[in-house]
Amino acid sequence: MSAEGREPTEEEMRAALEEQMRNIRVEDVVLQTTATLINLAGRRVGLAAEPGQDTSGDVDLQQAKLAIDGAMALAPLCPEEQAEPIKQALSQLQVAYSKLAGAPGGEAEAPASEPEAQSDAGEDAARAKARSKIWTPGQ
Repeated sequence: MSAEGREPTEEEMRAALEEQMRNIRVEDVVLQTTATLINLAGRRVGLAAEPGQDTSGDVDLQQAKLAIDGAMALAPLCPEEQAEPIKQALSQLQVAYSKLAGAPGGEAEAPASEPEAQSDAGEDAARAKARSKIWTPGQ
């Protein structure tokens, strides 16, 4: 509600949005999006639970993979001072995802590692498959 105690008009809301758009930085949006993806991935691999809380309904390896891959793609665009916490979070997600994906009934494609690690030209098929299961944060 506005200061006068009434709902803002569409024009007032549009003006407020325009003001926000003038002041927001792209870096802030990229960082917030990365943090959101990391949090979603944590929830989808069961890391967001309180001790004793049942999170079986939240676990979704396909959604976790998508969120992890998205966060990894955005991480290099985040402010440099946030690089280390992002790498640490992605590393924890990697471990949790790997444990779940390796568990019985947890068959899912591993999140992508660095693009160049996915398709090295001279690798044989078995090595390429093994490498796709190893996921490390970008350097």
